[in-house]
Amino acid sequence: MTVTEVILRVAISFLVLFLLARMMGRKEISQMTFFNWTSAIGIGSITANLAVNQNLSIRNGVIALMVWTFFTLLMDMVDIKSKRGRKVTTGDPLIVIRNGQIMEGALKKSRLDIDALKAMLRQRDVFSLLDVDYAILETNGQLSVLIKENKQPVTKSDIGRFQTSSTTFPLATEVISDGKINKENLSKLKLDHSWLDQELKKADIQSVSDVFYAEVQPDGSLYFDKRNDIH
Repeated sequence: MTVTEVILRVAISFLVLFLLARMMGRKEISQMTFFNWTSAIGIGSITANLAVNQNLSIRNGVIALMVWTFFTLLMDMVDIKSKRGRKVTTGDPLIVIRNGQIMEGALKKSRLDIDALKAMLRQRDVFSLLDVDYAILETNGQLSVLIKENKQPVTKSDIGRFQTSSTTFPLATEVISDGKINKENLSKLKLDHSWLDQELKKADIQSVSDVFYAEVQPDGSLYFDKRNDIH
């Protein structure tokens, strides 16, 4: 393989990979889930072969990249449209600390040991498990941490409202996703369909299908986002 052919292959590989990455969007870069990791490894391998493997023609290499990208975009559509499909492609977040208690079962399920958990907490500037109320291992491997209320820094909005604040639920909890009710979460919160309908009607929303996402806040109020918001 001549130097000119190597340069041509590398240039084509770079341009094709750049264009396909733009097509797949920022999610592939910012949120490395199981599926995104598999997709990135596959595309990287094909691109490397296209650049330096003379046994792989440029045409076949480009076709392989396009087909792989097509399957990636197809799975992304499944991920967006189907909650069940999303569980397959990305999995579910795992609560590894609940109400200040370490969930050993969740740690085993995620193959995470206590030292690794503490290291992830330190990366979030948390140096004591005693300060943690909730910790959730997200599908992209990042750890989300909710500090206990008495350990959180005071903000200006906190002044004068400590006596009136109340917490009904420990975490904001999803109850509607993509126009569909999460019955399991409603049941965990000891709420029902009638309560949800009543809260939506207060906001002049007549149907659950008109709501893209809704979650019950720790104080018991309902946050929601309508479908087809105008940007």
